[in-house]
Amino acid sequence: MSVTDIPVARAEPRLDPRGVRFAAALTTVVLALVLVSGSGWLAAAQAAVFAVGRFAGMQFAPYGELYRRLVARRLGPATAWEDAAPVRFSQTVGLVFTAVAAAGYLGGLPLLGVVATAAALAAAFLNAAFGFCLGCEMYGLLARLRGSGSLPARS
Repeated sequence: MSVTDIPVARAEPRLDPRGVRFAAALTTVVLALVLVSGSGWLAAAQAAVFAVGRFAGMQFAPYGELYRRLVARRLGPATAWEDAAPVRFSQTVGLVFTAVAAAGYLGGLPLLGVVATAAALAAAFLNAAFGFCLGCEMYGLLARLRGSGSLPARS
């Protein structure tokens, strides 16, 4: 299969970057609470939030919905938009880390929970505070590697 045979990703509405940062800020708060409390159930709840964005699409992501209903109307229309695919990929990365955190806390391995939560928290904080989406950067790097022929194309 050649690079030109890669299936086109499903079309999703473009995202208001302010909403993405809002979601990252809420995620930062939740993950900080997970670190303070050691709650595997709260980590699992955050994993579920990531899973909705990943599998149902970013237009259904719970924090994005809060942004659209409570914040966006007060800010006015967006002046910039971003592609949903990299953000959806970052939701996948967040899902993996928070699922591992929940498993660690709930499975009696609190150090695993702390390390996985701290990694996810660092990524969420970078996006919330500085607009730097680590998962989006990983998505871009993987896309470039796939485009250069360094990675096999997905079938």
